[in-house]
Amino acid sequence: MKLPYKGITVGTQSETITNPFSGESCLLSPEAVAVYDTIQGCERFGDYKGLQKGLDWFRRHYPSEYMVLLD
Repeated sequence: MKLPYKGITVGTQSETITNPFSGESCLLSPEAVAVYDTIQGCERFGDYKGLQKGLDWFRRHYPSEYMVLLD
């Protein structure tokens, strides 16, 4: 699966990510964790083009997790 960002570091283990607002959690693959982390960074630094790129990727590849973590 092609990642939406070039040069991001992908770990080797899945991780459980928790939505800070709802408290709901999802187990994400290493690729999804890397994209999720990059989305969070884009949001913090106001990179809305990068943010949208990541959200689109997440919606396409992890729709259930998107609804829990990012919607």
